[in-house]
Amino acid sequence: MREIIVYTDGSCHTQLLIGAWAAILLIAGQRIELSGVENNTTHNAMELVAVIKAIEYLSEHYPSLPTINIVTDSQYVSGLFARESKLSSAGFITKKGNELRNAELVKRLYELNANHQLHFTKVKAHQKTREVENINDEVDMLVRGIMRREVEQRNTLQKSLYY
Repeated sequence: MREIIVYTDGSCHTQLLIGAWAAILLIAGQRIELSGVENNTTHNAMELVAVIKAIEYLSEHYPSLPTINIVTDSQYVSGLFARESKLSSAGFITKKGNELRNAELVKRLYELNANHQLHFTKVKAHQKTREVENINDEVDMLVRGIMRREVEQRNTLQKSLYY
C-alpha cells in the first residue's frame, strides 16, 4: 500500500455545545469520508475525535498500516505530540491541579500513535486561493454542513415542542 493521507476537521456550536467532526481518507486510490455529531463538546474535542476515528477506521480495515499522514488545521492537535512527555509525566493534570481538558481523547491519540506511525502536517485553515487541490477546505465544508443541518434540526425540534 502506498501513501495514506487523512484530512480532518472538527467544529462546535458553542452556545448549543453541539459538535461535528469529519475525516476524508485517501488510501489506495479510494476516497473515504467519515463523520459524526457529538453533544456537550468543544472545538478541540471534535478536532481530536476526527483524528481518532480516522485512525481507528484505518486500523480496523487496513491492519498492516504504513505511515498515516494526517493533515489538520488544528494547532491544538498538531502540537500535542511536542507536549506528550510533559503531559504524561504530569499525569494529565494541569498546574492548577485540574485534569487536562479532553484528557481521555489525548490519551487515546497517544495510544494510537504508539501503535502506528503518525505524521502530522499543520495547514492554515480557510485558505481560498491555492494552486493545488485543497482537501482540507473540503473537509471543512463537510463539517460546517453537518453542523448547519444539526443546528437546524435542533431548532426545528425545539420550535415544535413549543407549538
